[in-house]
Order: sequence, then C-alpha cells, then structure tokens
Amino acid sequence: MNLIVPVIGVGIFATTLLWWVPPLTALTYAALIFLSVRDPVFEERALTGRVIDRASRPTLGNPDPKFPDISPERRVRWLPRGETRQRVEAALAVHRKVVTAIEESDDVTRAVLDDAVPKLHEVAERMVDVAHRREKAAGAVEDLRSHGTGRSQTRNPDLEKLEYELGAADSEISSLVDSLLTLRARVVRISIESEANARTAAGGLNESLDELNFRLEALDATLATHDGR
Repeated sequence: MNLIVPVIGVGIFATTLLWWVPPLTALTYAALIFLSVRDPVFEERALTGRVIDRASRPTLGNPDPKFPDISPERRVRWLPRGETRQRVEAALAVHRKVVTAIEESDDVTRAVLDDAVPKLHEVAERMVDVAHRREKAAGAVEDLRSHGTGRSQTRNPDLEKLEYELGAADSEISSLVDSLLTLRARVVRISIESEANARTAAGGLNESLDELNFRLEALDATLATHDGR
C-alpha cells in the first residue's frame, strides 16, 4: 500500500511538472516505510505471512516491560553475531513450525492444544530473554577474568559462580532446537490420534511446555542477578 504514494507522486509530477512534488513524495514514502518497519503487526505479517490481530496476541504472565509489542524474531537480531544468536534463531524457526502445525491441524487437535499456543509463545519470549542475559553474563565473565589477571592466583568465587551459570545457559540454549523438534513431532502424533488419546497426549505436551518455561524462567532470573555487575 505504501507504493501508492510514489505512484500518485509520479502521476502528479507528470501532469503538473511542479518541482516540489518529487522531494515531497520521497519524504512521505520514507516516513511510511519507517513507520511500517516499527509496527509489530506489520512485522508479524512480513515474517509469518499472516495477519495477527493485536488484541488476540497471547499475553504472557510476566512480560518484559523493556520490550513491549516487539517480537522475539526482532529481539534476537539485537544479539551479537555468534553461536548463541544462531542457536536461538534456529530454535525460533522450529518454534514457528510447531505453532503452524497446531494452527493448520483439524478442529479436534486445535481444541485439545488450545492452551499450548500461548505457552509456546512464552517459550519464544523467554528463550530470547535468556539469550540476552547470557550475553551480559559472558561480558561480566570477561571483565572478572581481565580484572583478576596477574593479581592473585586465588579463584574469584563470583567468577566461578558466573561461569557455572553461563555453562547452564549455554546447555539450555543448545537443547532448545531438539526440545522444540520433539514437541513438533508430538503435535503431529496428536493430530492422528483419537480424540480421547489426543486429549491425554495434549496434557503431557502441556506439562512439557510448563517444565520448559519453568527452566527458562528460573535461568533468566538467576542470570538477572548479575545484571550491571
């Protein structure tokens, strides 16, 4: 729809030959593009190919106030390039496939997995939170290591604790793709089960999502204690 502006501008200029029409058209077009890329609804449509009603988006139990209405796919691009970002991007790609598998399934499957969709969105939000905390923790580790070089041979207890938590974050992030691939396979199995069996399997899947969210939330809270250190 933004392309309508330059089309109209070219038409007016061709008719009137007014010199100020082209720069005004260019400025208007640039402003529309700038506003579009900052619109989370536009971004969801560009990334997933479907329109999402802002009011229907799931509300997390503890949304991060620093990132209102910003999708995990956009927030992950704020991470420095490296293994952590690559792993989270790969996990988000699988996450979208899991959500799509639920949304494109039959009515019975969508009904029994209705609670799973908001929990899946929580997983996406929290794993990006953990990735950002992990990068801050890695910076703190480097600071502590450089600060202690040549001063003392005694290990810094804060450094040891932070290194342990950093390893736990790396382990959890590394396992996210496998965890989500397993969830996707379980969604497919639920879609071919009888309704009674599907409901039982859906209960187990929701429990797995609860456990994954609990681990990510706990890890995020642990890493958050080191912010600003």
